[in-house]
Amino acid sequence: QINGQKNFEFHSGKVESVFSGEKTGIVVDGRTVTADYVFNSILFEKPVLSKNEHWLLQHFKGWQIRTPETTFDSSVATLMDFRVSQQHGTTFCYVLPVNDKEALIEYTLFTKELLPKEDYDKELRQYIEQILHLTDYQITETEFGVIPMTNHQFERKQNNIINIGTAGGQTKGSSGYTFYFIQQHSKAIVERLLKTGKPFVAKPPSRFHFYDSVLLHILQHNTLPGKQIFSTLFQKNKVQDVLTFLNNESNLAQELKIISSLPTMPFLKAAIKQKL
Repeated sequence: QINGQKNFEFHSGKVESVFSGEKTGIVVDGRTVTADYVFNSILFEKPVLSKNEHWLLQHFKGWQIRTPETTFDSSVATLMDFRVSQQHGTTFCYVLPVNDKEALIEYTLFTKELLPKEDYDKELRQYIEQILHLTDYQITETEFGVIPMTNHQFERKQNNIINIGTAGGQTKGSSGYTFYFIQQHSKAIVERLLKTGKPFVAKPPSRFHFYDSVLLHILQHNTLPGKQIFSTLFQKNKVQDVLTFLNNESNLAQELKIISSLPTMPFLKAAIKQKL
């Protein structure tokens, strides 16, 4: 539909910089383009962290596989399977069925450093063959990605530059969840444009940032294994309540119930240190 609109133009190129002062715009392949607003999703460099700011990497390798026989229940997804080695830190696998013969298998870690490339393939193969008990399968697609997990507060805007995606703080620090928050942020931007003519939206409640900071403190300092934390969350609470909490859509009563299900002292100590 956008391609059919005369007031849209698509250009591909390397964005060298964005700017907003007397004028707002971007420099792409040496060419300067100005606009009323620039929506920027590029994280040009890692930010300088302040006291009590944490930085981990969520990195993952995925194989989409196809089996000759019916293997998967397409109505059931596995979000965090911790039946893998935890030697590097918080590590788990996803299984996201496409249909009864195809699924995306994702090997995911929360650590400070990436693994050697061959280790991701080794762990995926081991999970598929030893945990899922599949030996007859074909790899049809692969993917690899890295998402920063941080409580650093990225600038949401700089004059008329509106940062979006990870660059705009739309990655949840404690889980790496990004896609849902991008959708909500984009929706809010459109609503503000329609209502006020300007794309500036309010910040989310600060308590969710504090929750993320506390959990990141624990993961960064290995106070508790991530496997124990996330397993406890899902074992002691309703799945929908946990997902609502992870989506920053819970109320205080739900949050108190979820927080009280976790080991008290490690989280209390981390919370105090985050406030000091």
